[in-house]
Amino acid sequence: MNRRHLLGCAAAAAFAPAARAQDLPKKQLTILVGFAAGGAADHAARVVAKKLADQLGAPVVVENRPGAGGNIVHQQIARGEGADGSAILLGSVGPLAIAPHLTKVGYDPQKDIAPLTMGMNFPNVLVVPPALGVKTFDEFMALARAKPGQLNYGSTGVASASHLAGELFNAMGKVEIVHIPFKGGAPAMNELLGGRIACYFATMSTAGPHIAAGKLIPLATTGLTRAPFLPNLPTVSEAGLKGFTATNWYAFVASARMPQPLQERWNAELVKALKTPEVADELTRAGLLPAPGTRDELAKYIAAESRTWAQVIAERKITAE
Repeated sequence: MNRRHLLGCAAAAAFAPAARAQDLPKKQLTILVGFAAGGAADHAARVVAKKLADQLGAPVVVENRPGAGGNIVHQQIARGEGADGSAILLGSVGPLAIAPHLTKVGYDPQKDIAPLTMGMNFPNVLVVPPALGVKTFDEFMALARAKPGQLNYGSTGVASASHLAGELFNAMGKVEIVHIPFKGGAPAMNELLGGRIACYFATMSTAGPHIAAGKLIPLATTGLTRAPFLPNLPTVSEAGLKGFTATNWYAFVASARMPQPLQERWNAELVKALKTPEVADELTRAGLLPAPGTRDELAKYIAAESRTWAQVIAERKITAE
């Protein structure tokens, strides 16, 4: 055996463990969701899980673990669940960039949780039931100013994107709409449809069918530019609160204890799934705009969002209670 052959064998042996580490576990894979079934996060996770199962030739299930605005399941991931590559989390802006500035969450999103890829980044839509008696943003603002503390708004939980959107709305609009947290988008939507809350900064996935059926009235979207799924609807910024922006996003993350080769494998599979035309089309129709990218891009985005919301929370004196 010559020296070149020996070197080649040694190199192959050195790289063999890393190559094996990139293989996902040969068992059921799980996408965890911190909200109840039926909401936007649940829908997005199920669309992606179905495609991943096709790609991997293995079962990929979605497991809902609602509670504390998604913070509980983020804590479980941070403590090591799925570190062998068997489970990832569809994380959200609340637990990853907002909640740590409001309460003790038991984890550091930028140290204990590993970014895999951005999933979806999209504006919410401010919706009200017809029984409220308003049809435009201006009419809603007039009502809110006339009845301080008498209207309320729902959210997917304390420190969620819909919660902070409402708090920012109160501050910029100089109104007082009372926050009512729920364990996900579906429960909040049920209360809105039942007339037990006045408004909700909802995802299009949750609100869209009810808008189409005339059961809800959309007043404005929360991005700085108009949403492609409601191009004729003004943004909150256009409608009167100049500069208002509060987009929602879901990102795929994992335990920081997961070996990096497995993180890279998950990134590759997730990006591939999100870029598939049928997945992208289904998510976009639901108002969930796909935004796949690198692990580093997601890490930087989470850090930037964390800084932004920390400043808002401090300036507006927002608390978790």
